[in-house]
Amino acid sequence: MEQLKAYLKDSSRLAGHIPGEKDWEIILPKLVRQEIPKKHILSKAGQTENYLNFIESGVARFYIPKEENDVTFNIVFDTGFLSAYDSFLTQTPSTYNIETLTDTVLWRMTYSDLQTIYKETELGNIIGRQAGEELFLKKQKRELSLLNLTAEQRYLNLFNEQPELLQKVPLKYIASYIGVTPQALSRIRRRIY
Repeated sequence: MEQLKAYLKDSSRLAGHIPGEKDWEIILPKLVRQEIPKKHILSKAGQTENYLNFIESGVARFYIPKEENDVTFNIVFDTGFLSAYDSFLTQTPSTYNIETLTDTVLWRMTYSDLQTIYKETELGNIIGRQAGEELFLKKQKRELSLLNLTAEQRYLNLFNEQPELLQKVPLKYIASYIGVTPQALSRIRRRIY
């Protein structure tokens, strides 16, 4: 909880708002801490996302289930928002799965609780905006890397930004995430090391 509170305080301070006791009295009871085991499906294609999650610790991947090979299109780490956000916002079924890759600790808030917080606190609006901005920026960065960088550059960037990645995420998911086959990733790694 302290990580989340610190994150929200920093975010709100940047927006010129210092959270008061009233903010916390409304928000904190709506947050539920959950410990999720490794390889658990948090959000399933065809189901509507009802939670906005904040990762206290752990790693999760977003993927499109395919018959032959799943397509991993996002990997999320500690201290970030995690949600099938398009489904959460529109309250329509998701088209992809979210799976934990490690034991994960989440702070969860339901869609209806977030709507209440939006109405009752300024901090709630900052949380919503911060989550939306963070998810948008990550998505844009990913799209630009796929369009502008080689697979080797994408791998090196990912490794430089998240060095613990190789210990926590199977290489087949990293390969899918950077847009190559596991065999191509092996060749890239041989060239680098």
